[in-house]
Amino acid sequence: MAGRVREELLALAAIFSGPDEWEVLSRSETDGTVFRILMKAEGLMDADIPLELVFHLPVNYPSCLPGISVNSEYLTRAQCVAVKEKLLQQAENLLSEPMVHELVLWVQQNLKHIFNQPEIGSGSGKCTFAASTTVDDGLWITLLHLDHMRAKTKYVKTVEKWASNLRLTGRLMFMGVPDSSENLQSRCGLKWKEMQREND
Repeated sequence: MAGRVREELLALAAIFSGPDEWEVLSRSETDGTVFRILMKAEGLMDADIPLELVFHLPVNYPSCLPGISVNSEYLTRAQCVAVKEKLLQQAENLLSEPMVHELVLWVQQNLKHIFNQPEIGSGSGKCTFAASTTVDDGLWITLLHLDHMRAKTKYVKTVEKWASNLRLTGRLMFMGVPDSSENLQSRCGLKWKEMQREND
């Protein structure tokens, strides 16, 4: 681990010395260091919002961007993604120098302004990023099983809306005889696939 990175980690551990504010999740000579910081930032209506920021410092950091994950029970997934994207934009301006503390300060000062932007929704759903020892969002697989679907078109529209709001891609599968008149090509990036139940 480079001396500058070691110094930055020691400084961060001293700054975030409160209960559960700082935790190193993993350290590796080949993969770098992953740690989390628990903090609060002022959100809309001047309310403090608890945030969990997970940083992955690769071995060639600070010459490259850190990996960042944002998690909060008080934000929607779309809001968490927006905060992450803004943090990465800020990180690009700080390349080649230790930047984690600067990024944390930036979030504390600008969280409210991120949510004031019109493209950021303020829905009531919670952010569902799972805390883990890796920061890469990677491939997530979720299965939603709906029984007794009475209004297929309404369910399809609801799933399309969820997928669009959460920026998801995936497949929607139906068991049984499909409605042949329905065009299942998604308007929000989902690939639709119909499956017929085989008769025994």
